[in-house]
Amino acid sequence: MAATSNPASKVNLHEFNAGEFDRGAGKLKEMLWYLTKMVFFLSAFPYPNAIKVALLRAFGAKVGSGVVIKPRVNIHFPWKLEIGNDVWIGEEAFILNFEKVLLGSNICISQRALLCGGNHDYRNPAMPYRNGPITLQDGVWVGACCFVGPNVNIGFDTVVTAASVVTSDLNSNSIYKGNPAVYIKNRWNNI
Repeated sequence: MAATSNPASKVNLHEFNAGEFDRGAGKLKEMLWYLTKMVFFLSAFPYPNAIKVALLRAFGAKVGSGVVIKPRVNIHFPWKLEIGNDVWIGEEAFILNFEKVLLGSNICISQRALLCGGNHDYRNPAMPYRNGPITLQDGVWVGACCFVGPNVNIGFDTVVTAASVVTSDLNSNSIYKGNPAVYIKNRWNNI
């Protein structure tokens, strides 16, 4: 069955223009990254972390020491990624970093979490990009299957429980859960 056009719809994706979006690298570098990513990152084979860290650095990421990257991790643009020390990134995590993603130190990003720096302006019929950076300060734990959207800053030592959705900044030393993520309590009572 052929798709039909609804004359009441105002959305016009034909008018979308990605020309203003700065990918941060040329086509060749991006193609080489995709090949590298398919072999070393998206594979279920547990390549040593040292190899993955070296490859990220070779493609422009700033990566500290003690970083653990599990298999099947999808990092979109390593040249727009900064990772501190002692960071764990769980299996099938996805870092869609159309803009800068900054991960502090001592961070855990659990399995299938999505840090999504990409978005579209649904108020405009052409749906132009409305991307933004993401910052996770030191000590953050993003639980399994969480969504963290663009223009979000998660304060230090904060926990986002499994399957939560974060679309705005979160305070430090807190536990958040739900969709949308709401404050539950302090993580550490002595702070």
